[in-house]
Amino acid sequence: MSHETQVILDRVVLVKVEANIYGARKKLKKEDLVLADGSKLPPEDLASLGSKRLLDPDKLTVFNRLKKEAERICLRVGTRFLGGFAVPVESAASITAELERIALDFAAAKTEFIAGYDAAVTDWVVRHPEFAGIIEQAVDSVEFVSTRLSFDFLVVSVGLPDSLPPADVARLESKIGSLSEQMFYEISVEANQLIEQSLLGKEQVTRNALRPIRRMRDKLDGLGFLDHRVAPVVSTIDDLLARIPTKGAIEGSVLQEILATAMLLSDPDKTRRHGEGLLATQLPVVDETEEVIEHAEPELPAVATPVIAEIVSDSPDFTDLFDGIFDDEIEPESVSEDWALGVLLDKSQADAATNDSDEDIKPDDQSDLVAVTADGDDDEDAAEHSDQDYWF
Repeated sequence: MSHETQVILDRVVLVKVEANIYGARKKLKKEDLVLADGSKLPPEDLASLGSKRLLDPDKLTVFNRLKKEAERICLRVGTRFLGGFAVPVESAASITAELERIALDFAAAKTEFIAGYDAAVTDWVVRHPEFAGIIEQAVDSVEFVSTRLSFDFLVVSVGLPDSLPPADVARLESKIGSLSEQMFYEISVEANQLIEQSLLGKEQVTRNALRPIRRMRDKLDGLGFLDHRVAPVVSTIDDLLARIPTKGAIEGSVLQEILATAMLLSDPDKTRRHGEGLLATQLPVVDETEEVIEHAEPELPAVATPVIAEIVSDSPDFTDLFDGIFDDEIEPESVSEDWALGVLLDKSQADAATNDSDEDIKPDDQSDLVAVTADGDDDEDAAEHSDQDYWF
């Protein structure tokens, strides 16, 4: 097993959620149908008859909701892996606590459903009196239904035995190697949901639109060890969140940057290339500066000064900060994507230019900064606990 694979396995646990939900359905039989004279059913190898409901499906909605909530909790900080969810070790305790709560809610809902099961079946028969016979003959006992309703979860570490065929080791390493791809895909799903539901065509949005942005940021940060390109993407989001007004509606250029960031995150390939490009442009600048300082000769100030001046004059103005990320050979998928990337690139260049001139800025020059305010206060804490959800 490679060192990288072992590092990832050491930093995650596997959370398995097992939710069994009674379907309240039975296969529809030929004798259940009343056919008109001369009519004929197609053979089974051509078409199937489907199923019949034994009670109101709304009675089971609570169980499906709890199952999806458990999955969302795991996906908030983890990513799908081996039929479960790979979750950072440091998040395991909080995930376990929330799943324990869901288990209690599921058990309470099951008790209530079992107590009212017979009444629910009777009500369904009353609502469909002409088909009472085919419903009643297919009804399951309450004891059987009880065994088909359960919720449980398991948290385990993943490892490999010492003696394992190389093919099996390679198979697991392949699964682990795809974790980052799965993570970026899940981020793109939520980003697309945010764009479609909250950002497209809006001149202003409430602070509730920041909730999915923060969720995506926290997930990327927690799983950053899966891919080295994640860290600069997280920094991009942090820079955006730091400049958003603390009160009032969000609009104007800030809203455009939020849309641009969401559009970047909605494309897994562009997100990876963006992070790769930021890393490629940051490292050489730091190395070159350190090299000049290290080799400058203090006993020859007259010679050293021109060398430093020359390096400063030739230093990049960051206009080519993202060169190489979007090669000309790759056609942009849409004009809107190019626009979104342009917003982020212009913002990165502006920040870089500002950093280069920090030493020349005097306190009075701070008046040039734009203070963004908006009318109206939002209770962000209340929004954080609202029922609105952007996951499927």
